Amino acid sequence: MDLSPLKTALADVVAIPVTPFAANGSIDTAAHRVLLRRLLDGGVRVLTPNGNTGEFYALSPEERRAVTELTVAEARGRAAVLVGVGHDVPTAVAAAEHARDSGADMVMVHQPVHPYVSQDGWIDYHRAVAEAVPELGVVPYIRNPLLTGDRLAALADDCPNVVGVKYAVPDAARFGAFARDAGLDRFVWIAGLAELYAPSYFASGATGFTSGLVNVAPGVSLSMLAALRDGDYAAAMKVWEQIRRFEELRADRQSADNVTVVKEALASLGLCSRDVRPPSRVLPQAQRRDVADQVAGWSV
Repeated sequence: MDLSPLKTALADVVAIPVTPFAANGSIDTAAHRVLLRRLLDGGVRVLTPNGNTGEFYALSPEERRAVTELTVAEARGRAAVLVGVGHDVPTAVAAAEHARDSGADMVMVHQPVHPYVSQDGWIDYHRAVAEAVPELGVVPYIRNPLLTGDRLAALADDCPNVVGVKYAVPDAARFGAFARDAGLDRFVWIAGLAELYAPSYFASGATGFTSGLVNVAPGVSLSMLAALRDGDYAAAMKVWEQIRRFEELRADRQSADNVTVVKEALASLGLCSRDVRPPSRVLPQAQRRDVADQVAGWSV
């Protein structure tokens, strides 16, 4: 199996679409289609349904399958689809198999949610998913600072369809070491903490970055990518300065408002409801103006 097209696709802005909700609390399918088409029309070429900005853990299994199918249908021929999967092993495997059967290209395996994660157990978890879908590329989502690069390399020895890594430990020096211990040229390295971390992670070997902000302003995220690809860090940092306040609002209090701020920005543009599901919560009225003011200064 030639994995090079999947690796090429991942070296990009990896968009994490929101999941819009209707007034009755269900998924607003019409708004979802509009938002996905807006991303595609804006030049986005990688979509991650069921990512954290999509409120993965707040969706039911049936809703996660619906989000996958809708995204694949909209993206077909225009973008690669990287489906988020996770929870217990049988659930993650079933979701990966559904992604494959729906026509997705890859799966992103969410960091296992468990109070006790051994490094060998981490390999076992990801191996179960990767072996279930050898036809798909597999991208581990790494948030565990204790995981070592040799463990990722061991996983890929067993599962050659592990093609990329979404690295989301907020430590650029650790990322540089981890990537080299695992194999810098063996995987596509995606800066998993979005635009604020992208310049420092690109300097250490990343070639793509995830984004929730891209839901609001695709051109802003893509302009940072273009600057980073050119090695123009001064230009990239100008974009960084432009979006800094927005991203800091999302990251405040251990990312309590990560999704909320993105949806508030979309609501200010009239693109979808600001509603989120617990344990997230909509912004208080006093903070909404701050978000709208940030977006007003961008080309959206």
